[in-house]
Amino acid sequence: MQKTLNKRALDQVIPWAVPISLIIIWQLLAQTGLLSTRVLPAPIAVFQAGIHLLSTGELIRNIAVSATRAFTGFLIGGGIGFALGLLNGISSTSEKLLDTSFQMLRNIPHLAMIPLVILWFGIGEEAKLFLVSVGVFFPIYLNTFHGVRTVDPGLLEMGKIYGLKPLELFWQVILPSALPSILIGVRFALGIMWLTLIVAETIASDSGIGYMAMNAREFMQTDVVVFSILVYALLGKLADATAKLLEAKLLDWHPSYQTTTA
Repeated sequence: MQKTLNKRALDQVIPWAVPISLIIIWQLLAQTGLLSTRVLPAPIAVFQAGIHLLSTGELIRNIAVSATRAFTGFLIGGGIGFALGLLNGISSTSEKLLDTSFQMLRNIPHLAMIPLVILWFGIGEEAKLFLVSVGVFFPIYLNTFHGVRTVDPGLLEMGKIYGLKPLELFWQVILPSALPSILIGVRFALGIMWLTLIVAETIASDSGIGYMAMNAREFMQTDVVVFSILVYALLGKLADATAKLLEAKLLDWHPSYQTTTA
């Protein structure tokens, strides 16, 4: 039992070994003068900048704005991608009508649309929500479509033999079988979500973490700029960890997601 607890504790610590080591090296390079603080401020200075932003309330306010934009866009684009992925995966007629168009649109970099989106929506919330929605749409659509199309035909046939109706077949066979692929799409989409929001907020925004970073750049506050980047990284890690917990919860029946205690 003690051996198992020690192994779990070690598994929790190991992923943070490299980031912590890099921060220590970064601090030492800054202290010895090998790394100019004008190029990259020391971690302590970045931490102090974060404390100041937290004390003024600016950090919490901008994180709340960015998180609201990110997850609203994720729900819109992800919901549409999930629905169309199911539709095209189940219906070959729908696939013939829609999939080719989606594949053509997928090859257009959505961030290259920023000038056009600004002309359409200005720099308001609609522009950022549109970009995030487009960014997350395709990973979820593709993985949902792939998950549905790769359901074991034997399971489908067995379900029909047992007399499952189409809706029952969907809930009891198709969706559970496609769920691992769908959740991979969710994790991939979460990364694109933050990447898209970073670019959108730094180009056209008057609030949010990206705006905070660009405003700091105007006043040569490099420590605030670096801190803003780290906040994005931490939010991305938090979103990914949440997706992994969701995988563990929803796929505890799946052999590939079951943990063994040795």
